[in-house]
Amino acid sequence: MEDRGVVTLVNPNQIYPPIAPYALDVLTTALEAAGFETHVLDLTFHLDDWKQVLREYFQARRPLLVGVTCRNTDTVYAFEQRPFIDGYKAVIDEIRRLTGAPVITGGVGFSTMPFALVDYFDVDFGVKGPGEKIICDLAEALSEGRPADGIPGLLINHGPGQVTRVPPPVLSGRTATTALPLPLGAPGHFESRTWQAETELSYARRSGVPYKVDNLRYYRAGGLGSILTKNGCVYRCTQCVEPDAKGTRFARRDLEAVVDEVESLTAQGVYDLHTTDSEFNLSIASSKNLLREIIRRRDSDVSSPLRHLRLWVYCQPAPFDAEFAELLAAAGCAGVNVGADHVRREMLDGWKVTGKGTRYYDFSDTERLTELCHRNGMLTMVEALFGMPGETLETMRDCVDRMMALDATVTGFSLGLRLFPYMDLAISLAEQCDGVRTVPGLQSHNASQPIVLKPLEKCSGPIEYERQFMFDSAGDFRLVCYFSPDLPEAPETVGSPNGIWRASVDFLWDYIPKSEHYRVMLPTISGSSENDNNYADNPFLTSLNRQGYTGAFWAHWRDREAILSGADLIGELAAEPVR
Repeated sequence: MEDRGVVTLVNPNQIYPPIAPYALDVLTTALEAAGFETHVLDLTFHLDDWKQVLREYFQARRPLLVGVTCRNTDTVYAFEQRPFIDGYKAVIDEIRRLTGAPVITGGVGFSTMPFALVDYFDVDFGVKGPGEKIICDLAEALSEGRPADGIPGLLINHGPGQVTRVPPPVLSGRTATTALPLPLGAPGHFESRTWQAETELSYARRSGVPYKVDNLRYYRAGGLGSILTKNGCVYRCTQCVEPDAKGTRFARRDLEAVVDEVESLTAQGVYDLHTTDSEFNLSIASSKNLLREIIRRRDSDVSSPLRHLRLWVYCQPAPFDAEFAELLAAAGCAGVNVGADHVRREMLDGWKVTGKGTRYYDFSDTERLTELCHRNGMLTMVEALFGMPGETLETMRDCVDRMMALDATVTGFSLGLRLFPYMDLAISLAEQCDGVRTVPGLQSHNASQPIVLKPLEKCSGPIEYERQFMFDSAGDFRLVCYFSPDLPEAPETVGSPNGIWRASVDFLWDYIPKSEHYRVMLPTISGSSENDNNYADNPFLTSLNRQGYTGAFWAHWRDREAILSGADLIGELAAEPVR
């Protein structure tokens, strides 16, 4: 196919441990299939000289289009509230200074507030949700000299405060039609985005190739690779961004293409792969078939690189049956991370729900999942999330007691929620505020006045609505979080817009016996402990990687003191599973 121009993809993420920018492999695959030469400029390994890297590249090349991925807007950790988008903006500003090529941004983090970020970054275009189809359409339009305003789903910047989205086809059921387009500039939240995703091709995963993502380097520096089997989510958990950001229906990938990709990565020496689905066990029949294909290929060829695979999966407590557990183990699964979130039915009602609003599991499902995993030799991490509306000292204590009784490999307790514009919880809180009052529990570390949110219909448009979750009225960062006001905090804490829920943190540290602390992750006030379970620039995780540990970091959590000290001690749980 005739070369149609160069598209340059930039990864501005400089948080450690490094995570390979999987999205850029996906975009590269689609763009190359469409006939575009694609270069990846990865700034993760250029903390000090990223400006020089950009300058040298753009002095020698004139790309047709530059894409920048924004994986996370911030740490999404309520006790740290550290934004990343200012760093992304610095990279984008430098790109704009060096080249006249149009710039498009996307990524999961970007997709949580896309109108506000197109405006903040001052880029030409943006994509909410999977970007592989839309970026190809844009590159084709640019190469042919056509305007971009006819590309469905594309966000276009018309100037400060003026961002619109080209109406995509209305999505009815599982298929798209061309009838009744959405109004110009509609925010496009909670749509199916299956039409945006590339589901047939096996994504090209490379190592050591210039101007491509170096997957093996990331694996050696970060201990995990990644694999996607489907995009989107049909569930509607009230604290989750993914149904909105990724789409409300599953875009299932071709299973053989996925296993081809797994085979390619393991052949390159990337043995530990974590699923990046919106939970691997949702759409469980498809997941079972994928595991069967891995097992078939591995067992039919004694030299198959799949024999080295160690799979790490994120699951919901249900659906999860004995057959699924056996297939996971047979395919080389080393560990399962389950987002149980709570044990109380009244807490899970209206929170962990299907698209129709019905709760889809209870704590007995978490108990069964943990038992099945242990029976099949797989490690487990069970996570609870405290601080949703209605959380009290009693509900928190009950959750701790029952989750600790599971005897999971590791039990993680988080407190507080980072709010994003199109979470159902955030939408509800904005409606309660109604632009005129605050709601108890709304908090930001650097808030100087009560946090008053406006619902979308009372805003001038999606830019204003989205900005209020990241910025205050003066334009300074103010990341909005929520903590249940019914937790054991002093009235002055709950009544302060920047109050810190210290008493709830202290309760967890005191209530769980010190003799059990080795197997739990507990929330910490920012900077107070090296055992903080926040991912970004975490001392324990960086120690893991320096010492060559691989796999999910929680699999080594019980040995963290020895690892942090640099001792050459690897406990039973940190040893690589033998398969």
